[in-house]
Amino acid sequence: MKKHSLPLLLTFLLAPALATVAAAQTVDEIVEKHLTAMGGRDALGKLTTRKATGMITITTPNGDLSGPVELYSKAPNKTRAVMSLDLSALGVAEKMTLDQKFDGTAGWALNSLEGDNEITGNQLDNMKNSVFPSQLLNYKETGLKVELLPRETLAGKSVIVLLVTPKVGSVARVFMDAESFLVVRTTAKVNVPQAGGDMEQTADLSDYRAIDGVKVPLMTVNSTPIQTVTIKLDTVAHNVIIDNAMFSLVK
Repeated sequence: MKKHSLPLLLTFLLAPALATVAAAQTVDEIVEKHLTAMGGRDALGKLTTRKATGMITITTPNGDLSGPVELYSKAPNKTRAVMSLDLSALGVAEKMTLDQKFDGTAGWALNSLEGDNEITGNQLDNMKNSVFPSQLLNYKETGLKVELLPRETLAGKSVIVLLVTPKVGSVARVFMDAESFLVVRTTAKVNVPQAGGDMEQTADLSDYRAIDGVKVPLMTVNSTPIQTVTIKLDTVAHNVIIDNAMFSLVK
């Protein structure tokens, strides 16, 4: 297997879970309708942690890789993703364990086959922006700039589009179903030095389910020009005890 053959995998997983929406509505009205659709400010505000498990499939030019995945989030912005991938499609007998963690300040990508690396630059900035449970819950206080763009059509349905600009990190476009006010897609240009620089990243979200009073997308498909990462969640639990040490680098 080539060195850095999966350079983008984990940049998808912890990327900000942006929430969002026509023309006559203000950004504030759109944000409030979105938060209501997600379960409401009160329900979202009570969430302190999330643990989710499921399966991940990575589609590459050399074949599909798959395995179990565990995702951890802790307010305000600690995140971790752990997975074990079957590399037989690449002609590699052993499995590869990937573990990306962010403690709110620093981040690391731990790879059982290729070694460990500290996350820096644009990737680190985007992890800092990954506020749990929603960037838009208190977006003004955090300095997030949100602008309303013209409506578009996605998969035959009208979508409201927001331009979300953080203080640092990637500017994102957020597409929300004009009827449900749930996010169905986000796009952003991300910088990944391992892959040669900037590239467009798209995340499609679907199969929303109500869990503990809030809506959670159980299916996420992240794509770039070089690979697609599909995550299907089987279990989601909120307000479970997650020690801060789970997100720190341990050697």
